[in-house]
Amino acid sequence: MRKALDASKLELTETIVNIRRVAKTVKGGRNMRFSVTVVVGDGEGHVGVGLGKALEIPEAVRKATEDAKKNVIKVSTLGTTIPHRQLGVFGAGRVLIMPATPGTGVIAGSSVRTVLEAAGIKDVRAKSIGSKNIGNMAYATLEGLKNLVTIEEVAKKRGKTKEEIFG
Repeated sequence: MRKALDASKLELTETIVNIRRVAKTVKGGRNMRFSVTVVVGDGEGHVGVGLGKALEIPEAVRKATEDAKKNVIKVSTLGTTIPHRQLGVFGAGRVLIMPATPGTGVIAGSSVRTVLEAAGIKDVRAKSIGSKNIGNMAYATLEGLKNLVTIEEVAKKRGKTKEEIFG
């Protein structure tokens, strides 16, 4: 498991993925709030997703951005794509992320595309399986990216060379 990075040293751009008006029914009626999902990334392998709730949209966006910066991770890439297939799971949402040849572009739907582009991945295919919840799809993508490893990282962890691992 990787630990979160210090986001203050990175130049992150924020993208609002989803703004929802949510209501809580109480004795006096309904309490309206706004729930915002934000993706932050520098386009060079760092990405984070955050959720913020508040009475007003600007405050919810600020909270979501703050939360996203706390959850920034470093993504292992192989050129402009990812090293291997990975299934990211969050709640009922599953996202299958697959490497693609150079020139393919980002083939993904909804918030999955936003997360992959914020991470700086140029050539990748992704398929959303299960939930259609935008927030869960973003978090599932982040989980998938978090679990990617390159052959160099595996070799270092095992104390071997790349050639020894390939056999």
